[in-house]
Amino acid sequence: MKSLIQAVVIAATLAAPVAVFAQSNQPATRAQVRAELVQLEKAGYNPAADDLNYPANLHAAQARVAEQNGSASAIGGAVSGSSVSGAHAYKTTAEATGPYSIYFGQ
Repeated sequence: MKSLIQAVVIAATLAAPVAVFAQSNQPATRAQVRAELVQLEKAGYNPAADDLNYPANLHAAQARVAEQNGSASAIGGAVSGSSVSGAHAYKTTAEATGPYSIYFGQ
């Protein structure tokens, strides 16, 4: 009987942090969502505008809101600069037609 009580106490001790963590992840209320939308609109985001630059405009507004609130955001934001992937942008004629060409031998 004593080992059963110990097992129940250990199980409850291990399960308590999981239950507390699950309760802290509540969905946003309607008022919170409206407040966030108002903040984004004040930061320059217009949800009624055309969708041509949708994700970039939203991320830029979220970055501005995060700066105003003084908090770091894991959402991303406006990124300055550029990046390149793939092969070299310019190839010499020998590289384009020589043995290193992807069409060599075809």
